[in-house]
Amino acid sequence: MNYRLFVFIFLILNVMAPIFSFGQDWADLTRFRFKNESIDYLMVGEKRVVFMGNSIFENWLRFDPELFSNKSLVNRGIGGQTTPQMLVRFRADVIDLHPEAVIILAGTNDLAENTGPTTLKMILDNIFSMVQLAQMNDIKVVLCTILPASKYPWNSYIKPADKIEKLNIALKNYAKANNIIYLDFYSLMKNEEKGLLKSLTYDGVHPNTEGYDIMRPLIEDALDKVLK
Repeated sequence: MNYRLFVFIFLILNVMAPIFSFGQDWADLTRFRFKNESIDYLMVGEKRVVFMGNSIFENWLRFDPELFSNKSLVNRGIGGQTTPQMLVRFRADVIDLHPEAVIILAGTNDLAENTGPTTLKMILDNIFSMVQLAQMNDIKVVLCTILPASKYPWNSYIKPADKIEKLNIALKNYAKANNIIYLDFYSLMKNEEKGLLKSLTYDGVHPNTEGYDIMRPLIEDALDKVLK
């Protein structure tokens, strides 16, 4: 390689590296930073609920915005996120908002390997850690099943159906053992191949309007229970 070219590339990389590293925000802590800082103080008697999750929750704002017209319901879903990312931002996006309850829906992106290979135990450990952090701060927990999926369009070689079923069984058992409200979206939305019913999705992973119509009554029932 030409020596001058080598020196030029070396200098460019050393100049640009700090810029790129400065811009990294693996857990997306800055996503809701200003919203969290400016969120309204709780009124006397008001009970806030935070939705912590991935694109399933984030997209809910688009398909069923009426649900979140209630200012006490705070959506903190971020598309593509995995459980370790949610765990890192759990204090900023949940605990610091002083909610009465948190609704957690997480895990499918871990199986899709969005942030690298993982195991069922690693996924469960992260979810259980979020639950325990909430409970330590007197925040009630609603634990949701992972939605059914037979494949991921962005990682089509992965076949998650059986793993999703195993994770949901473990979540159900954990919820029962710890007196936590458990929302079973999975049983209502799966097809014979343990994937998402075609009528409830636009890509096999994310719900459409009809999918959220199935999910909403379960959410509303859970809200009634935790806000009593």
